[in-house]
Amino acid sequence: MKHSLLKAAAVSTLALSAMGAHAEGKLNIYNWGNYTNPEMIEKFEAQYGVEVTLDGYDSNETMLAKVKEGNTGYDVVVPGDYMIAIMVGEGLLAEINASEMENFKNMDPNWVDVYWDPGRKYSVPYQWGTTSFTVDSAIYSGDINTLGLIFDTPEELKGRINMLNDMNDVINAGLRYLGYPRCNSNPEQMKELMALLAKAKGDWRTMDYAVIEKLTSKDVDLSQSWNGAAMRARADRPSLQYAYPKEGFTGWMDNVAVLADAPNMENAKLFVNFMMDPENAAMTSNFARYANGIKGSEAFMDPEMLSAPEIVMPVDAPVPDFVKPCDQDVVDLYNKVWTRLKQ
Repeated sequence: MKHSLLKAAAVSTLALSAMGAHAEGKLNIYNWGNYTNPEMIEKFEAQYGVEVTLDGYDSNETMLAKVKEGNTGYDVVVPGDYMIAIMVGEGLLAEINASEMENFKNMDPNWVDVYWDPGRKYSVPYQWGTTSFTVDSAIYSGDINTLGLIFDTPEELKGRINMLNDMNDVINAGLRYLGYPRCNSNPEQMKELMALLAKAKGDWRTMDYAVIEKLTSKDVDLSQSWNGAAMRARADRPSLQYAYPKEGFTGWMDNVAVLADAPNMENAKLFVNFMMDPENAAMTSNFARYANGIKGSEAFMDPEMLSAPEIVMPVDAPVPDFVKPCDQDVVDLYNKVWTRLKQ
């Protein structure tokens, strides 16, 4: 999630349930900030007598760098789809064979044979959604379903835009606006992209992961955003509308996975199975405001989740674009573009 809502990683230790059950070991979770329902964690602690510690990160790359240091003490991580593929390739995740777990029967079949983990040997769904942008319709009353608001900004939004501080999300949005493919190593197309980004940056106010805070404080009127964050922001600022740009937008899924060197391996597997229970998956969705990929969870979800425009896409919206990991030569080129843009 792609999807941290905190500027910096937040650290919190969640207490054992009020029942005072004796802890049968520990579980250390490393997840995106502001993305874990405390009540869901308390339920897990009470059910299994396991003491849970939760640390937060603000990007897939931050999490990967920490994990690659080794000996983190973490058991469970929640990587995005492309990051699962990278971590499997680097031997960082345990093969947990989720398909053999009791609650696997609850998984939506559409999310079983996915490109990042065919057959689900390493991970299960946590939350899934889209990355687009949300804009205040009281400030801008025109058609919002175009990336032109970001890259050819109308006067009323100039200096009032926040972009995610995320290399892939910013670059992919630019490539879509230009009509060019993702994972792009074409020198001429990338030069055109660089020129587009450099020009557009003059109309942006900030580049920050703190989407909800930026919007609810009215520091900006448009922010690149994940759909669940957009829904949470709209609760405080009702004139916000989530866009489905005609040029396309990113689809993603965050996944529960277990580190290969997890010190509490069995408790981690308990948690993976726990997260495939429909009621528990719904607890996360009701908190984070994303869909979850678990059948039957709808029965336990807040009614507004089932009709929210940020969650239920219009029939004429483009199909979300799930972007696979790019080759290293493309990543190196993207890093150069990103470094120049951030200067």
